[in-house]
Amino acid sequence: MVTLVLCSLADDASVNLRNALQEHSPWTKPETFSHGNVSKSINSDVHLLSIEQIHVNADSIDKAHEKELNCTVDEVLVLSRHVSSTDTPAITLHAIGLPGVMPEGEKGTSGGINGVLVPPSPRFATIFREMLVEARKRKLDDHFDLTLEATHHGPVLETPTLYLEIGSTEADWSRGDALNLWADILSKILGLKDGVQMGLWEGGGEVMIGLGGGHYSPRHRAVLEKADMWLGHIIASYSLDFSESESLEDDETNHPWQKTILSAVSSTKKSFPGGQIFVHMDRKSFKGWQRREVESFLSERGIILRRGKDITGG
Repeated sequence: MVTLVLCSLADDASVNLRNALQEHSPWTKPETFSHGNVSKSINSDVHLLSIEQIHVNADSIDKAHEKELNCTVDEVLVLSRHVSSTDTPAITLHAIGLPGVMPEGEKGTSGGINGVLVPPSPRFATIFREMLVEARKRKLDDHFDLTLEATHHGPVLETPTLYLEIGSTEADWSRGDALNLWADILSKILGLKDGVQMGLWEGGGEVMIGLGGGHYSPRHRAVLEKADMWLGHIIASYSLDFSESESLEDDETNHPWQKTILSAVSSTKKSFPGGQIFVHMDRKSFKGWQRREVESFLSERGIILRRGKDITGG
């Protein structure tokens, strides 16, 4: 079972992150295959794949890698730049897919397919907490926002996937301290130096799905930081379409927001078989009637809803 670390040569930050990772741990010399260049970790079951195309459009790259190298890929970690409209410096990570984007089934503007979610990497929470600890220890929070994001963009993959990013300008994409942070974190969690991996799903535990709030998910982030649990998809408020809810009959197949929630639950379950899935709602981001509808919908389907203070104990 292989972890595939994906680098896009069309993304400067991705290349910089790949180079830093190779400097921090031993790898084989790259070999050329039809889908890209591959180096293998000397100490762990990790492959580093460099491709020409931009990663958000690399649909089925996991299956292409399996075919070329006759292996099974059980996780994809994508090295990427982060871009924001405000150019705010950020070190961030997120699951991928296009929840709630219409028209459903069409190709997305930033890769992916509208309405399709890719299972999140089970190491999401582990990597996030390790990033917080290490970044604060190195005082990177003086310059960067240390955050996570709601599920968004492509590519379309079958394998549990996570994006690891540095943003938001060219100057940040080449900062050695941020590059070394991700290189050290991945070396530790993937066992690139000693072969001992962290954050592997072993079939049991509580798994949170975040529902509502903005793109950078501050309330879900605060809960995740304090509680010892796993993390699946985070679905922002903008991905939940309630516009037709008051005019349609009470049928889950008719309400776009219901489809989105069920898709997030189904996709998360693929990454955490046997896990205790529950939803944490950013309550303040919903109108009262929306909150009541979501609560009723989850209750009718036996999906647990938990309050932040109940999760963290405060």
